[in-house]
Amino acid sequence: MKAIKSHNGEAVFAELPDPTVKPQHVKVRIDLSSVSVGTELLMLRNHSEAFLGYSATGTVLEIGEGVGHVKPGQRVACYGTPAHREVMLSPKHLTVLVPDEVTAEEAAFSGIGAICIHALRQANLQFGETVVVMGVGILGQIIARIAHASNYRVIALEPMKERRDMLAAAGITRICANEEEMKALLEQTTGGKGADAVLICASIRNESLIDHGIRFLRDRGSVVIVGDTGCEFDRDLLFHKEASLHISRAGGPGRYDHDYERAGFDYPIGYVRWTEGRNIEEFLRMLAEKRIEIRPLITDRLTFEELPDFYKRICEDPRPTMGVTVSIP
Repeated sequence: MKAIKSHNGEAVFAELPDPTVKPQHVKVRIDLSSVSVGTELLMLRNHSEAFLGYSATGTVLEIGEGVGHVKPGQRVACYGTPAHREVMLSPKHLTVLVPDEVTAEEAAFSGIGAICIHALRQANLQFGETVVVMGVGILGQIIARIAHASNYRVIALEPMKERRDMLAAAGITRICANEEEMKALLEQTTGGKGADAVLICASIRNESLIDHGIRFLRDRGSVVIVGDTGCEFDRDLLFHKEASLHISRAGGPGRYDHDYERAGFDYPIGYVRWTEGRNIEEFLRMLAEKRIEIRPLITDRLTFEELPDFYKRICEDPRPTMGVTVSIP
């Protein structure tokens, strides 16, 4: 079978043996994967010989010992395993049944959706509170939509007009182009108290946006780092507001835990309510109930063969790109 991997800064095809199913895993024929532009460009630049992609949807071919929640022939969404390939072995907790109401294009974003949901959970918001989303690329767009559907007051900061227009089309009207507009809107929306949380979704590794986020906060609010941004900050700013600073690690509890992801041991729901697998389920539920729309975010629909050239294009200018699907024969 074919897969896509990085090689000396470029994406290339690799020929791999057809995987053999193993316990606690599901063998899936991939129909569509999605591209996480920021993460995958980082892998291309910094990790030679790494296989790419982590979010996809497909059809179950075979199940391993210990798998009982899906069966061959069913549609599933998969997360956390290299996804730009024809066939994958997906850990059972990261393989979720796709509801009939959810299209393949929507389900392909389930891994990205889980990341967005976990980021919001890290903010520890309560009903009706105010969240600022800084940077509305694909992560910021989906986070803002989920927050809006959850009845948080959402304020977005994004310099690119095209991205602001995408948010406005989703019914999110508190959108700022710069910090001056943000300060004025926070004054109007919160009576000058500030936001309850700021989620930094921009990816600017050589610049820290944390101080900007702290200035937007209320007293004892929280900043959550979601994007690939610098992490320097002014201690006095943090101290003055007794603010909390968090970093959001991928799709939720269980990520990078061998016992959960590979050995198939779940966390009891009474102790860990929202694992990464349960976050995938919740994202699919929101799609099935039409609480959020993903398809308007898709700017590129690629075939598997077009993917290497696509990476070359976005390396030169990733800004016009938002949601990307890859059809895999």
